[in-house]
Amino acid sequence: MSTNADLLARRSAAVPRGVVTATPIFAVRARNAELWDADGKRYIDFAGGIAVLNTGHCHPRVMAAVRAQMEAFTHTAFQVAAYETYIALAERLNARAPFKGPVKTIFFTTGAEAVENAVKIARAATGRSAVIAFTGGFHGRTMMTMALTGKVQPYKRAFGPMPGETFHVPFPIAHYGVTVEDSLRALQFLFKSDVEPARVAAIVIEPIQGEGGFHSAPPELLRALRTICDANGILLIADEIQSGFGRTGRLFGIEHSGVEPDLVTVAKSLAGGFPLSGVIGRAAVMDAAEPGGLGGTYSGPPISCAAALAVLDVIEEEKLLERATSIGKLLRGRLTDFSMRNGLVPVAHIRGPGAMVAFDIVRSRGGNEPDGEAAKRVTARALENGLILLSCGIHGETIRILVPLTAEDALLDEGLAALDRALRL
Repeated sequence: MSTNADLLARRSAAVPRGVVTATPIFAVRARNAELWDADGKRYIDFAGGIAVLNTGHCHPRVMAAVRAQMEAFTHTAFQVAAYETYIALAERLNARAPFKGPVKTIFFTTGAEAVENAVKIARAATGRSAVIAFTGGFHGRTMMTMALTGKVQPYKRAFGPMPGETFHVPFPIAHYGVTVEDSLRALQFLFKSDVEPARVAAIVIEPIQGEGGFHSAPPELLRALRTICDANGILLIADEIQSGFGRTGRLFGIEHSGVEPDLVTVAKSLAGGFPLSGVIGRAAVMDAAEPGGLGGTYSGPPISCAAALAVLDVIEEEKLLERATSIGKLLRGRLTDFSMRNGLVPVAHIRGPGAMVAFDIVRSRGGNEPDGEAAKRVTARALENGLILLSCGIHGETIRILVPLTAEDALLDEGLAALDRALRL
């Protein structure tokens, strides 16, 4: 049987360097919040496949639904012969949409596809072309979503030019000195200097930034954006790809603010590890695209739709929204203890709703200067201690925790003990 070292050598020879793997391990088996590598070592998974596994690895309900669908059929292309699971899943998401009124949903495969199609829908509905996003935001690696992403390295470097009529304003982060007022002032400057509101189809925002560092959009910002959009005929798109499906203690992160978007993009934990994404939107907006203008060969695959229906059942029956809240309380409490202990790497800015929790590694206790290199060392030491952990953030300074919401308390405690060891100086 191949070892991690064998597979790493084969990977180097066969796979281009442009796709980076955060750890040097190769998975052979995983269940719930545990993973075993090619060398037989066990890990606690605090990464969840980058926010894909809110219901854990191989949840029995999800696997049973997938097996049943595989016995029936694996693919027809919804555009050739449709199937009930697609319709049933759309109905359930329509009923849970974070806005009032008639709703429709369309499915794709990746998060980038969802965002790209949300922009297409917004352009068709408004007859406009410009799109505004925020610095630090991550929306994908296709050309359009790469343009919307508010970070150059590594996502945009050497891939230019970007598609036109995409603009950015600063995302408010208090400890970096950017306020909501700064963001709104920059937006007004943008309207005066680069693009008038009458040309803007949509404003795209993550209610809680994912790759940007788990920074929550302040409710007052979201309320102001809603007012600006309403006054100018602009659509508000909530990118819920990383924050959706229970991670924050609500089905959608934007529900914490009480602000209603026009379109919501979803993916990641929607289907419990199977590729599926979607756009949920106001029916009149969703119907703006002409027949044939939306879709894709693998869009809304039947196996993934079956998995997603099971995921929604698990979220409800196992009360994962409440579980996310309790996990988050536990995590924030332990991280606060870490931040006050001598002998550990300086920890600051513990944040995040529900179980979408993150903290920064800084150069000095009580300071704000980020230390991305130290954060890398922490994730590497965590792996040595049997914990899979990811960093993110503007400067790579943020450690994010995306443990499955189905993880038992004992596993959480074990993982946090490993994190404690990884933070020691």
